[in-house]
Amino acid sequence: TAWNALIEQGQAKSGDVILIQGTGGVALFSLQIAKMIGAEVILISSAEDKLSQAQELGADHLINYRENPNWHRIARDITSGKGVDQVIEIGGTGTLNRSIKAVRPSGTLSLIGVLAGVSGEVNLGRVVTQNIRLQGVTVGSRKMFENMVKGFEKKPIIPVIDKAAKFDFRDVGKALASLPNGNHFGKVICEL
Repeated sequence: TAWNALIEQGQAKSGDVILIQGTGGVALFSLQIAKMIGAEVILISSAEDKLSQAQELGADHLINYRENPNWHRIARDITSGKGVDQVIEIGGTGTLNRSIKAVRPSGTLSLIGVLAGVSGEVNLGRVVTQNIRLQGVTVGSRKMFENMVKGFEKKPIIPVIDKAAKFDFRDVGKALASLPNGNHFGKVICEL
């Protein structure tokens, strides 16, 4: 999903500024892929310890959105008012309007998640008048997967797996139930 959003659909490149929401599995893969291609990353989270861990993975700019609810303004300040090239949008309608304000004209919003809501008001006027690309993103095709593997063969990425979020395979229900609390950092796994 992260590869599809950034590389296949987003056409991200070296020098782009990417804003990533959160520290779950897709967000951290997005961070690693963005750094792999030479992009600058702004990462937002509500937890200082997660922001510190994201910085260790290469995030260039960190914003605690709980302390800074107008994080879109900080993102614009970081880009000298221009706006970010792409947003990896995990929140959904709860964060989408701020993402629209953070992205540059003709930039891309890759809508991957809806953690903060699936319905609500969205300022579509700004999407149209600033030619913003709003793209829903899912896992992708086999060809995209093959492209990702080739990319990782050139520049390996080690997936971030939350050490405290490992479950036995028979406890997959518990693993899924743990996701909404947002306590994990990276992927939650079930082992055989």
